[in-house]
Amino acid sequence: MGQSGLPERIRVGIIGANPTGGWAAFTHLPALQSLPGYRITAVSTTKQESASETARRFDVPHAFSRAEPLVEHPEVDLVVVSVRAPEHAKLVRLALAARKHVFCEWPLGVSLAETTELAALAREAKVRTVIGLQRRLAPGVLYLRDLLQEGYVGRVRSVTLQVSTPLLGERRPKSYEYTADATKGANVLVTMTAHFLDTVLAAVGGLSSVSALVTRQFERTTLVETGEVIPVTAPDQVLLSGTLASGAVLSAHIEAGKRNGGVIGCTITGTEGDLYLSQDLTVSGAKGDNTPLAPLPTPERYLWSAKGALGDDTHQVAQLHAAFARDVREGTSLAPGFEDAVKLHRLMETFVEVSASGVRRTL
Repeated sequence: MGQSGLPERIRVGIIGANPTGGWAAFTHLPALQSLPGYRITAVSTTKQESASETARRFDVPHAFSRAEPLVEHPEVDLVVVSVRAPEHAKLVRLALAARKHVFCEWPLGVSLAETTELAALAREAKVRTVIGLQRRLAPGVLYLRDLLQEGYVGRVRSVTLQVSTPLLGERRPKSYEYTADATKGANVLVTMTAHFLDTVLAAVGGLSSVSALVTRQFERTTLVETGEVIPVTAPDQVLLSGTLASGAVLSAHIEAGKRNGGVIGCTITGTEGDLYLSQDLTVSGAKGDNTPLAPLPTPERYLWSAKGALGDDTHQVAQLHAAFARDVREGTSLAPGFEDAVKLHRLMETFVEVSASGVRRTL
């Protein structure tokens, strides 16, 4: 056992480890298997057949059709909750009641109140927590942060984030039906804006003031497989303008339902040069005048875990797990936890309030 009371290899149980098409099987399972500080000991889904298939495929000793036996199992130190957002709270509560460390996908809760409650329960349980904001620890984002701190662009003048995607528009798969309901915690504001803005703010620093427009232009959506038309209450566009603590200005436009030409990227301009963070979270830059942006390869020191054959999403999750393992060993706070989830969810709620009032808010 290490100084933290955890074994040298952290034993992980994954809730939501569906073998076909699930985020856990796509990212967490291969990511954790690539890390020497972990051992996956249990998986669960809602059906024994699928749980057993995941266990067979990834050589996991225990498989369950319910979350309770996984959470209570003595060979599980860390519970990973990787299911749809509306189901997070009840599963996190189970893990906390069993005094297990918890990794929960973002968002932690479907509302600020639920998120705050879960963070308080984690404090009472005196366990470590992780929230699935893995992009902030991507090697390219860590490199971008250091480039800015080292003065690559001089003084930062502006930060422009653009996210446009065909997802969550006038048509969506039936598996995304719940995203049309604003109360379910998975929409352009709570998921897309939070994820991408968190990534950028991790590199450029926090907001000091903001104006916001959170709006809905799709009143209904069609489920592709059935043709059923359902009402939409969730927002589909978020438009932000603000200032950073550094004095730079920030603008962001996050848009769902883009039919063609989607883009995800962030431009940072400074007094001495420019940087661009692309969709794959790699960095390009240029100094001086009239110089084309060129790729800036990420130095090896920012890879806290081996990339190998892992895809970008999987490697970002591996980076987050590697950060948690280091936190456990060394007492650091590299991995974002439930308190970070509260702060980010509060910021999203602030955008809604500012949009409704039309008044710029100092943060």
